Amino acid sequence: MSNIISAEHITKRFSAHTALDDVSVEIPRGSVYGLLGPNGAGKTTLIRTITRISLPDEGRILFDGRPITQQDIFRIGYLPEERGLYRKMKVGDEALFLAQLKGLKRHEALVRLKEWFERFGIEEWWNKKVEELSKGMAQKIQFIVTVLHRPELLIFDEPFSGFDPINANLLKEEILRLRDEGATVIFSTHNMSSVEEICDHITLINKSHNVLSGRVDDIRRAHGGNIFSVQYRGDGKALAERIQGICEILEQEEATVGLSSLKIHIERNEDIRSTVSLINDAVELRQFTETIPSMNDIFIRAVNGGL
Repeated sequence: MSNIISAEHITKRFSAHTALDDVSVEIPRGSVYGLLGPNGAGKTTLIRTITRISLPDEGRILFDGRPITQQDIFRIGYLPEERGLYRKMKVGDEALFLAQLKGLKRHEALVRLKEWFERFGIEEWWNKKVEELSKGMAQKIQFIVTVLHRPELLIFDEPFSGFDPINANLLKEEILRLRDEGATVIFSTHNMSSVEEICDHITLINKSHNVLSGRVDDIRRAHGGNIFSVQYRGDGKALAERIQGICEILEQEEATVGLSSLKIHIERNEDIRSTVSLINDAVELRQFTETIPSMNDIFIRAVNGGL
């Protein structure tokens, strides 16, 4: 599979701050690619270098195997995290205006917009003012305008922010449909469940560096060893203190009624028996089972330096 985007050794500085430090990423054509990382890690800066909003200080971006040009931007649809619409315009008028800015003729834009409005069930909002829209409704309009000119590459920065579960699921289905129709999709997100549901590949950026890249299934297999779920009754704080330094705590939930839970990673196989013993001494141990790690588990371990 060829790469639609190759970011090669990208470094970007803002005054004394290095936002990206020698970051390389390859985006396979026809994939859904997740850019993950905590706030301030450099994800949005990387997206802005790909879209030529900001040029790198070092390194280069290749589009279809050659240095990206300004003309290639017309083959990209980009929905930034910080987005807005002209609030006093009517929804249909603004959607038409933005579609024509992307090079569509008015009649063609109108046909495509009507189709998308029907698909999202928002036809009755065509003649309403933008200021009457809820945040989620406005984001639907912005999503539609982003994909309307059928770009080869779609980039979404936190696309599920502000959506309820039903509309977030609708958006996921549309992203997968667009991929199946030939588009490549990059999206930046903190929503780990979305990553597992729709991503083929991911890159995790932390502190301006690429710390993890690859296919989601391969990453889960490579970093899947020795993660355990624990259920117990007792003092969770005392338990955490007891096992500190022996294993890595990924999650801990204290229950006021019933069983509390803990998810841990044990680095060495020979420490498993002793960890079970320590837990049993600190609390009433009710269950200890090995689990397949989620992307959230791997994300936490990577950000904390545990991989």
